[in-house]
Amino acid sequence: MVETLGIALGALLTLTVVALHFAQGTEYPIPDDISQEVLERRAESVPETEFPEPMNRSIGGGGAVAAGAVAEGETEGELADAEEAADDDPSAIPDDEAETFEVEYVKEGTTIEVKENTTLLEAGEEQDWDLPYACREGQCVSCAGHITNGGNSEQYVEHHTNQMLGEPELDEGYTLTCVAYPVDDLSLETRETP
Repeated sequence: MVETLGIALGALLTLTVVALHFAQGTEYPIPDDISQEVLERRAESVPETEFPEPMNRSIGGGGAVAAGAVAEGETEGELADAEEAADDDPSAIPDDEAETFEVEYVKEGTTIEVKENTTLLEAGEEQDWDLPYACREGQCVSCAGHITNGGNSEQYVEHHTNQMLGEPELDEGYTLTCVAYPVDDLSLETRETP
């Protein structure tokens, strides 16, 4: 009798679990995605500034004007340096006004035309070459290359924001491809560090 009762209870329990498993149940409604709406509301609450993005909000920076502030239209210090650097940026040259130069990528075995508003790294990436880089700011030597034409590399490229190569390296023909814009035809060996 106990054995029959155990089998019956086991079968009933199994059937109950199977029935619950296949039951439809109520569907939980997924709420609408409001993330874009929240971002837009937050953006509306941030006051506009005249500084270019993304550096318009410094850590700890206040909105007050400092004593002895510079007159409108004048700049000094880091702000003047930043504006001067922005004016000298070759990437700002419009494509239809940019000169084109022949650049031989020696290790890749190809010569391509590179506009003066395109870095040597970007031009190589457009060819689907896997060229090394890290910072894209001229602050490391991961993207370094060697211009084999002889002489100072700055005869062939303009380094925008180069912070790693000194005069000895430049005199030997080394360049940082992430910030090097061509100014003449050249031959480049990629993956060559000083």
